[in-house]
Amino acid sequence: MKIGMVLYPTFGGSGVVATELGKALASKGNQVHFITYSMPVRLDILAENVHYHEVKVVDYPLFEYAPYELALASKLVSVVKKERLDFLHVHYAIPHAYAAFMAKQILAAEGILVSVITTLHGTDITLVGRNPSYNPAVTFSINQSDLVTCVSESLKEETYEYFDVHKDIDVVPNFIDFDQYVDNKPCVRAGIAPNNESIITHVSNFRRLKRTEDVVHVFARILKEKPAKLLFVGDGPARIRTEPFIVGDIAKNEEDLQVNTHNSTLMILQDIFSKVIMSPGADVPYEIQTPIASITPFVEAYNNNLAGWTAIFDVQINSPFNTLLVRT
Repeated sequence: MKIGMVLYPTFGGSGVVATELGKALASKGNQVHFITYSMPVRLDILAENVHYHEVKVVDYPLFEYAPYELALASKLVSVVKKERLDFLHVHYAIPHAYAAFMAKQILAAEGILVSVITTLHGTDITLVGRNPSYNPAVTFSINQSDLVTCVSESLKEETYEYFDVHKDIDVVPNFIDFDQYVDNKPCVRAGIAPNNESIITHVSNFRRLKRTEDVVHVFARILKEKPAKLLFVGDGPARIRTEPFIVGDIAKNEEDLQVNTHNSTLMILQDIFSKVIMSPGADVPYEIQTPIASITPFVEAYNNNLAGWTAIFDVQINSPFNTLLVRT
């Protein structure tokens, strides 16, 4: 099949899931076309059956905010026509589902039919999508999708609770490829921690709700107890706000890896994984699965929506890792 994969190309969970799904489909012989504004961080563009199409947004003085939805819809139309795609799989409702609907209508006017699958990932429903500024458009685009999936039962329930959605929603949980987390590069660790310091990793798209300042404060306390390195992986608007806190000994023991970093390798090298959730409606993040796959303890500031998961992790008494869950 020929599939269009529409996603955010960042370190956020929705983009990572979309990329890994596309790579898996490509490995089975499908032609997968990734359509977004920059190269997805987990994508190997040289892999067989993998294609990348960049969405270019015109910078024009009239627009205070560049109309990405229009540029994306136009690109979808172009790629569907040129590559003869069978369907579009859009990850994260805002604005991808709406842009896919516009593209579908444009193509239908030319006699070209293409199906749209929308996957809901979390904050596109629980946080951003519920905002009155977006709710009507999100509701409409979900209802206009040919198939709708989401990553958890709780997210499905919240979608029905907060949106007037009448489509059936199939729950397809996030997945992880354990084969990627095999430690076959022991020498790489020395490049980050030459004196065998403990490595604490934070991976995110650096939005405000990720609370990266708190990660820095916690790391400062760790440094008082033992030698350690803090590894920030990702990029986003909160990065600038976090930088003033990275001073003194923290600055000497902190490294930034912003883009095009092989995440599974970093997961293998780390000693502790830090992931912070603040939003009351945030779903269980994809990133929690990566330290588990790489047999790494993780520190999680969490709220009640993770309560059901703590029991699952805590019963794994014979596991070589333990989880430290910190209620905030």
